[in-house]
Amino acid sequence: MPSVLRSNLPKNDDFSAQYSFAVEYSGPPLSRDIPQVLPVDLRRIPTATVASSSYLPANNLCLRVVQPIAQKSDHTSKKVPPTDPTLEIADRNGAQSSTSSGTLGFSDGLNESNHLSESSDVSYAHCPNPTASNSNHDLPLTDDDSVSEDSDHDGVPTAIFPEKPVLSDELKKGLCHRCHKKNRFSEKEICIVCGAKYCSKCVLRAMGCMQEGRKCITCVGYRIDESKRELIGKPSRMLRKLLTDDAVKQIMCSEMTCEVNQLPPQLIYVNDRALSMEELVMLQSCPNPPKKIRPGKYWYDKMSGFWGKDGEKPCQIISALLPVGYQIRQDASNGNTNVLINSREITTEELWMLRAAGIHCEGNTHFWVTPDGSYQHEGMNYVMGKLWDKKRVRLLCAALSLPYPSDTANLSNEDVDKNSDKVNLKNVEQSTMNKLLLIGCEQSGTSTIFKQAKILYNVPFSEDEKQSIKIVIQRNLYRYIGILLEGREIFEEDRLIEMQKQNSNEPGPSGNSCQVDEKTVLSLSPKLEAFSSWLIQIMASGNLDAIFPAATREYSHLVEELWKDGAFQAIYKRRNELHMLPRVANYFLDHAVEISRIDYEPSEMDILYAEGITSSNGIASMEFSFPKSSQDEYMESSDQNNPSLRYQLIRVHASGLGENCKWLEMFEDVDLVLYCVSLTEYDEYYEDINGTRTNKMLAARTLFECIATHPSLHEKDFLLILNKFDLLEEKIEQSPLTECEWFHDFNPVFSLHPHSSKSNNNPPLAERAFHYIALKFKSVFSSFTGRKLFVSRATGLEADSIDKALRYGKEIVKWADEKHTVDMNEWSSDSTEPSTSP
Repeated sequence: MPSVLRSNLPKNDDFSAQYSFAVEYSGPPLSRDIPQVLPVDLRRIPTATVASSSYLPANNLCLRVVQPIAQKSDHTSKKVPPTDPTLEIADRNGAQSSTSSGTLGFSDGLNESNHLSESSDVSYAHCPNPTASNSNHDLPLTDDDSVSEDSDHDGVPTAIFPEKPVLSDELKKGLCHRCHKKNRFSEKEICIVCGAKYCSKCVLRAMGCMQEGRKCITCVGYRIDESKRELIGKPSRMLRKLLTDDAVKQIMCSEMTCEVNQLPPQLIYVNDRALSMEELVMLQSCPNPPKKIRPGKYWYDKMSGFWGKDGEKPCQIISALLPVGYQIRQDASNGNTNVLINSREITTEELWMLRAAGIHCEGNTHFWVTPDGSYQHEGMNYVMGKLWDKKRVRLLCAALSLPYPSDTANLSNEDVDKNSDKVNLKNVEQSTMNKLLLIGCEQSGTSTIFKQAKILYNVPFSEDEKQSIKIVIQRNLYRYIGILLEGREIFEEDRLIEMQKQNSNEPGPSGNSCQVDEKTVLSLSPKLEAFSSWLIQIMASGNLDAIFPAATREYSHLVEELWKDGAFQAIYKRRNELHMLPRVANYFLDHAVEISRIDYEPSEMDILYAEGITSSNGIASMEFSFPKSSQDEYMESSDQNNPSLRYQLIRVHASGLGENCKWLEMFEDVDLVLYCVSLTEYDEYYEDINGTRTNKMLAARTLFECIATHPSLHEKDFLLILNKFDLLEEKIEQSPLTECEWFHDFNPVFSLHPHSSKSNNNPPLAERAFHYIALKFKSVFSSFTGRKLFVSRATGLEADSIDKALRYGKEIVKWADEKHTVDMNEWSSDSTEPSTSP
């Protein structure tokens, strides 16, 4: 019978069927139920939704289709995986099911589902490669359920482009993914989707015409890797060499404007809600948009404009009152201060900023802050002040990496259009800002280096700073004079004791005359004697700071008279015998008459030599750029023609770091740490409150270990600045370096003929000591971090020395940036194999 039926069917090679006939059962009754085959309802079979004509691209593109379930052949043992495992199939009524881990789900709209697993007799038919057809794009998949029901997005469904997995780098380092060859110092072009790297001979074959930018041909139509988004629009040197300027510009334009390369809004969450395309465009086109926005979770204070990553401190102040996201959570920034701003618990850095502004934050305080910085207690209709009008707030925000509102905040659209060029320039400057953290123990010279840098790079001192510096210099002058007057009493007592010994050995009337003569030499006039007693008494009581600046007006004429007195000049000649008198006192005492006047204005050298010029909170900051040096005319520099490249030097006093340097986490975004050590501290000691004497060089090493091993700086580069080399040259001749127990093994080898013309390897002792101390710190740094420590020699009072050290720091930052670029565009240096075409 089957053969008769086959003969009547149309002949087709691909058609085959098996037939059977049911016969009615006439035997004894059965004790069990007979299984029944239910009829198939064709209306419940899921089908793909018909694509709307409005979403179809204008040009002829290959449309992604849902492949049917193919019957598994008996001779096929290997299954072909689907091209897109995230492909979703929806029925006409809106029912949806998705595949996961090779399982295809069916939905009938009545919550009754059946599943076909990989162990079933069916498998997926292989989807064709997008590049196999004549087109280079895929139609973006749309899904009505990809947007949350309560997100209130009423627009067109957002296009979801497929994401291609990044290649697992199974090749050896430096190999081209196409020709599998590597050449020494050969640059590679990287695919912004899968990360494949191609040499100059294979990049055009592998990437084709690059209609979507630098993508492999097989990656066209796929979403880019977000870690490579910074490379978009930035052509490499390889492309500039291979193609013309117009071709490179066209490729970069296509890379930036292509729809598939745009930021996916559904992967950006603001206040726990995914953005729509309209909201993303609104964010990016507002007067103060977020910078470097990437897929992830963010929080946004709509009232004040604060913006930051979820669980972190604010990083920017954007335009306020934008209708995006839900209401902000209290723990959005992961604060633990019990102080709330607009229903958000602020972080420790923000609490510091409020206290610097003079705002009391005791207890559970709730503030309401508006976009212009006006703040008031929540529930009160009284504005207490404006946060951003305080100068100290701007300084502390820069030091703690907190955002500060730009000049274009809350401007009208007309003002924004007029100042657009200025805003763009400011954004460029902020994006290229490199932060340098300068830190060291007390009297290590960080203050002098900071002041020298301000003078070097033409960063002016404000009027408040100049007035403060003037008061400090005049106060120090009175202190130096007081030390000399105290020394006069010591000199008198020593001389009288010596004269008494001489008189006891040679009795006679001449002894009394000698005593009178010596006393006359060191004696002052009654008026100056009274001034001397008053000044010594003020210094002993510790109230010297309280009498300034009034003391300058009252006693300036006495200082001038005292300086001209012969007794004071005799004391001044013996100033080297007074160990309490600092070295810089000689400079100021030589200009005592000029400094003591009311109309005195400190010069640049006065500011450099001045002691004790520090900010009230131990933090000082300055922004500068390096001027073009004479070496730049002969050496090519990547930042030579980039005037917007700026640096921020942040000086932090060691006492302001807290116990175990816990406040270092405020500076986790610095690019380089400059640690300053005084070379003359190897034989100096200080006493703590318990009377314990500690070597200053060992204390500097302890602080260096604490900073180098801090978690916030574990990946930062360090530049060790060994300061006061000029003083080391004088000191090491009288005091050996072995005075410090850490340097007990310092035993340099000297030449037997040091003055011989043939002896070229006999550096001075100070030079050897410098290299030895540098090696000791390098060993400490390497033992804790396993990384390289950079070292520079400096003399704080010499401008060229500080400029050289800071320019060395600039090169270190540039090397780090180039290293990151090399990691992205792999440079191969492991082989010297010549380049050959594949």
